[in-house]
Parts: sequence; C-alpha cells; structure tokens
Amino acid sequence: MRFMKLFLVAALLLVTLLVPAADFNAKHQKKTTEVNKPAQLVRTTVRHERRRLPYGGTLTLVGAPAGSITIEAWSNSEVDITAEVQLKADTEQDLDRLALVNNVVVDDEPNHVRIFTTGTHDKSFMKQVKKFPKTLLGLPWKVDYRIRVPVATDLDVNAGRGPITIKGIEGTIQLSAAESETNLNLSGGTVNATIALGKVTLVIPVKSWRRGGVNIRVAVGEVNVELPPGFAADLDGEILRSGQIVNTHDGLEVREKPGITPRLMKARAGAGGTWFRFTVGDGTINIKKTP
Repeated sequence: MRFMKLFLVAALLLVTLLVPAADFNAKHQKKTTEVNKPAQLVRTTVRHERRRLPYGGTLTLVGAPAGSITIEAWSNSEVDITAEVQLKADTEQDLDRLALVNNVVVDDEPNHVRIFTTGTHDKSFMKQVKKFPKTLLGLPWKVDYRIRVPVATDLDVNAGRGPITIKGIEGTIQLSAAESETNLNLSGGTVNATIALGKVTLVIPVKSWRRGGVNIRVAVGEVNVELPPGFAADLDGEILRSGQIVNTHDGLEVREKPGITPRLMKARAGAGGTWFRFTVGDGTINIKKTP
C-alpha cells in the first residue's frame, strides 16, 4: 500500500511538471513557422495476424507512444491481431525510412503471444539502426490495436497515450498507461490498472464477480465504477491529495470506520466478498448503480 502511494505521488509530480512545460512550448512557437510549414504526408498501413493461444494463455502487448487499444474476448483458441500503423512525414522518402523502424513485431510460444511496438520512441532500439536521420525522430505516429483473445487469457498491457477498451476477459490483467480514457467491461479475474493521467470506467455486468479482485490507481483524473443491483463485494477507496469520493449507489453500507467519507471509503455491497480498491491522487472516485 505504501509503495502504491509513493508510485502515485511520483506519477502525479511527473504530470504536474511536464504538462505546463509542454503547454508553454506549444503556445510560444513562432507563428511564421506554423504558417509556412507544408502539410505533412500521412501513410496508413494495416497488419493482420492470427496466432494459436490455448485456454489460460498469456498475451503481452507493448503499445506505441500513441494510439488506441481494444481487446475483446471471443470463443476461438487463438489471438486475432489487427494493427493500424499511421506515419506522418514531409516526404515519401521520409515515410519509407520511418516504415522500416516504426513497426509491429509478433512473437509466440505455445502459451504466450507477445506483441511489441518498435520505433523512434525506443532509444535502445534506435541504437541498432544505423544512419537514421535525427530530424525524423520527433515526428508524430501511432498504432491502433484491435485484438481478440480467448476469455481465460492473462493480459499484460503497457500503453502510451490513447483510449483503451478491455471487454469480456476473465484472466489476470496488468495494465499501465501514461494517459488514457480506459473502459473496462469485466465479470471476473484479477485486475491491476495504473493510469498516470486520465479516466477509468469499470462496468460490471454481473451480480457476482468470478474469482480475483480489482485494484485501480489513477494519479490525476477519475475512476467511475458501475455496480449492478444486488452486487456483492467489499470496496475501498482513497483520495491521496485533492478531490472527493462520490457515492450514489444506495446499496453500499459501512464495512468499518470511517465508512464512506469524501476522502476515504470502507464499504460493503450486499454480503461482501470480492475486494475492490480504487485510489486517486488528484480527482474523483464515483460509485454508482448500473442503470
């Protein structure tokens, strides 16, 4: 718990320091440069692959600096991967050079599929690329992932900036992102999610969570939790710096002191049982009943 608080505070300080600096630099760019700069060329390529993955396997995804990620459950014993890579540059020659490094690599073992995003954001990777123009290192690019996996799949997702959707998975989920609006529609499993900046919405479509529990941490932003009527769980919530806990779910009761306060929550839904923990550095935790 102490490590978790230290991590959130560190992430909060990082966001606080970097965001104003980025805004300042953007606002003070020379207008003449913006007017005279020609529009960049855009190239989009789509890659599609399928790999075998049995029940209880693992999917590891190291995402791009920017781009969306959607992972959904399906009935097949395989992983279906669609990656849409978008590059921007001033010339076709520059796009060709970027396409050689900004790419998607898929590696698989009998019970593990790994998806890596290589590119100009990875300094260690770029050291292996000879004679790559430094002027191309800062150009914007993204990868949008759409992935389907078996229901009982463990996920390890490391993302940058962009929306994330995970639906129907009932394995162990490890998720981290720098900035994201994350939507989780889940019925079971063990979930650990850490978002530096953004919003996490957890929707539970069933009355009883199937094994495991949930631990969601957001440094700056909000956590929204939708619980169905009759849901049973123990819920802990905490605001570390500024913000509040808002509970509009009439089925929550005090589990232990201090109960449900604007900064701290120790509550129980129904008969209790499965643990749910929500921690926000600066922001809001909203607990409500599913319509």
